[in-house]
Amino acid sequence: MERGRLLGVDYGTVRVGLAITDPDRIIASPLETLTRRSAAEDAASLKAVVEREQVMKIILGLPVHTNGREGQKAGEARQYAAWLIETLGLPLQLWDERFTTVIAESALWNAGLTNKQRKLRRDRVAAQVLLQSFLEAGCPDDEGTTPG
Repeated sequence: MERGRLLGVDYGTVRVGLAITDPDRIIASPLETLTRRSAAEDAASLKAVVEREQVMKIILGLPVHTNGREGQKAGEARQYAAWLIETLGLPLQLWDERFTTVIAESALWNAGLTNKQRKLRRDRVAAQVLLQSFLEAGCPDDEGTTPG
């Protein structure tokens, strides 16, 4: 199995949640939540994270409906994937993110956090749930290095 850190990305139009793995790809941890600003500022923030965390590959959540079909949000995520590949120059794989936000919200609720505390952490914990599910699936490498 490959080694090196993976960056989990929970895409949103307002916020982007980030999670990171250890170099051996055993566990995912919440990292941070970026508030979207401009393409240039977002690119600078993400490049800094990639460099600081020594990221080898990006796992981007693909929002699909419960029936497995893709809608408008999946299309937006695919466009964001293309932008990430062009901006960061790293391999990227799309990963089904069904229920990650629900699982994250439930975990934060069960931890007894206030609504404000949950809101501040939700996106990065959703990215962690997404990334951990990828790890638990054995880091399958599909042809998902392109957004199309």
